[in-house]
Amino acid sequence: MTYQLHSPWNELLRPPWQGRQPKPRFTGLTMIIDKGMDLVTTEHWLSLAADYVDFIKLGFGTAPLYPVEQLVKKISLAKSYGVDVYPGGTLLEAAICQGKTEQFLKLAKEVGFTYVEVSAGTIDISPSQRRQIITQAHTLGLGVLTEVGKKDTDTPFEPRAAAQQIEDDLATGAYRVIVEARESGRGIGIYDSSGHIRSDILEAILDGVTHPESIMWEAPLVSQQKELLIKLGHSVNLGNIQPGDVLALEATRLGMRSDTLKLNLEEVTVSAEAETAAIS
Repeated sequence: MTYQLHSPWNELLRPPWQGRQPKPRFTGLTMIIDKGMDLVTTEHWLSLAADYVDFIKLGFGTAPLYPVEQLVKKISLAKSYGVDVYPGGTLLEAAICQGKTEQFLKLAKEVGFTYVEVSAGTIDISPSQRRQIITQAHTLGLGVLTEVGKKDTDTPFEPRAAAQQIEDDLATGAYRVIVEARESGRGIGIYDSSGHIRSDILEAILDGVTHPESIMWEAPLVSQQKELLIKLGHSVNLGNIQPGDVLALEATRLGMRSDTLKLNLEEVTVSAEAETAAIS
């Protein structure tokens, strides 16, 4: 099945950047960070953007702040649009600190979450505990995303250690592994203090993993999204996207934004010339 724009545009135009997978897809995943959209806004937004979103993360520890009826409705609404939902990893870290990991996972399943995020952005957990939590979540029927990297910008990011953790998490059963960038995208993970990608760190991670398509790169800034798409292609997995940026990101993935259209101009020109020749 090939990716198509929605009618009537799909009869007029094809994406300049070919090969984008439709949903359900396994590469080119988009995760948005939801910091508290109300139900009405969520429904309107999903009716517009759900085809281009694979995961909604209820950021930080916001999930317990919803009235439970609204939380259940919100999760159910997202699932009805084919979008997976999970609580922010910091919330699970709080549960780990209080010795409530198992209860947390059961409650996440009970209210309808489809995934959980296992991270150590603020706390430290042992490798055996990390593997145990991933296994516990799977036993309950929850999918697992994990995350590598600390949230403290003063903590050095070690790309080789991150790559090893990615390999270990995938071997334990994580679906995708997220590389931390927080909401700011500056001075953390693969980004320098201005938000630009540090190519040395990016390449060190990629060199250390067997399946780079299993990485999800947090890219909260539009400039970061464009740069990763140009460097790694439209099938790169991107996270911490603002809800209002989803359509712009999808247009960039399809080669319908100047930065990525330029990558495909030669192909587009050749195709147009072929069509003209066939008509004449």
